[in-house]
Amino acid sequence: MIRRLRTADAGFLATLDELLHFDHSTDDAIELTVSEILKRVRSAGDAAVLDYTRRFDHLDAGSMAELELPRSELRHALDRLPAAQRAALEAAAQRVTSYHERQKLESWSFTEADGTRLGQKVTALDRVGLYVPGGKAAYPSSVLMNALPAKVAGVGELIMVVPTPRGEKNALVLAAACLAGVDRVFTIGGAQAVAALAYGTQTIPQVDKIVGPGNAYVAAAKRRVFGTVGIDMVAGPSEVLIIADASANPDWVAIDLFAQAEHDELAQSILLSPDAEFIARVAASIERLLPTMPRREVIAASLKGRGALIQVADLDEACAIANRIAPEHLELAVGDPSPLVEKIRHAGAIFVGHYASESLGDYCAGPNHVLPTSRSARFSSPLGVYDFQKRSSLIEVSQAGAQTLGPIAATLAHGEGLTAHARAAELRIKR
Repeated sequence: MIRRLRTADAGFLATLDELLHFDHSTDDAIELTVSEILKRVRSAGDAAVLDYTRRFDHLDAGSMAELELPRSELRHALDRLPAAQRAALEAAAQRVTSYHERQKLESWSFTEADGTRLGQKVTALDRVGLYVPGGKAAYPSSVLMNALPAKVAGVGELIMVVPTPRGEKNALVLAAACLAGVDRVFTIGGAQAVAALAYGTQTIPQVDKIVGPGNAYVAAAKRRVFGTVGIDMVAGPSEVLIIADASANPDWVAIDLFAQAEHDELAQSILLSPDAEFIARVAASIERLLPTMPRREVIAASLKGRGALIQVADLDEACAIANRIAPEHLELAVGDPSPLVEKIRHAGAIFVGHYASESLGDYCAGPNHVLPTSRSARFSSPLGVYDFQKRSSLIEVSQAGAQTLGPIAATLAHGEGLTAHARAAELRIKR
């Protein structure tokens, strides 16, 4: 069902690297299709989007206006939710908002003795596009996690695109959009929706950044439009790494491994533990609990293909391997997790202690669930308010400051052979 490894085994690191490897390259046929879609939408605008929506989503509309949902429909979806669902959605939104409020960057400046003022001006993006999967794969939590940080940052307008195959709309997704303050919602999806957001059409204005998950066509389109607009990231399959000792509950650990594996067959679930007996108990829990899972076939394929139960020498070695893996989600299911937190350098999100299941982070703990995957936690961070703000440098130079800075700049500019640069500085020096 799931492979068993030991760090003491010969060739362990090579085996681990092979297990972690994920090829981000896209199928040539997908790239060709996406390239054509982007080109058509860029040149034909609304007409191309309507044509692709007809072909791929089987949704026939005479104009883009028919594919834009009025604010009243979002409010209606929220008002019609069962009380328990609405309360859960509102509680999650409140917690996500509260957490991200603390991330807001502030402008600052300082003045030097000669009157030169230097600083940083922080401004929000004007307009952001939010891609949300639709149809059966509907994720209201994704709406909250992508939209609320943008709103907290002060983004002027948030435009959401969500495919509705054959007109199938998800009430929770629309309710989440209402709750998060999404400004406009269009029922379009795929690469054509990414193109519409990136280039703008007669109806959809061009955005500054596109965020949100999608299928291989959406990911390929986001890669191609990067540079014209910003993107959040090109995410790989979801991952969890659990470091556990004998104090952990094997059933809890097994279910937490399942929670990632049920996303899809390429999701990755790995356990590190120094206790061979505990690993055996987790393996037994997996065998016993898997038949009770509705998505057991997906879980089984994920665990068999990319999962592992790994025996380490001790918790220090577990932390070293965790830093090599740089997982999207890292659970520290140990009796005393605090010392381990200090040793972790690379992880998208760290879940501390036996009660911090990764699923709480997915929905309602507060921190963002859009996290770096495929070892990119070595150099990138969770989605946050800072992704929707930008910084401009402030440089205000006094006359006295020009006398100090001018000779320095002129000397360096002459050294680079850029005479006009040097003259621009020298002209401001008093003779």
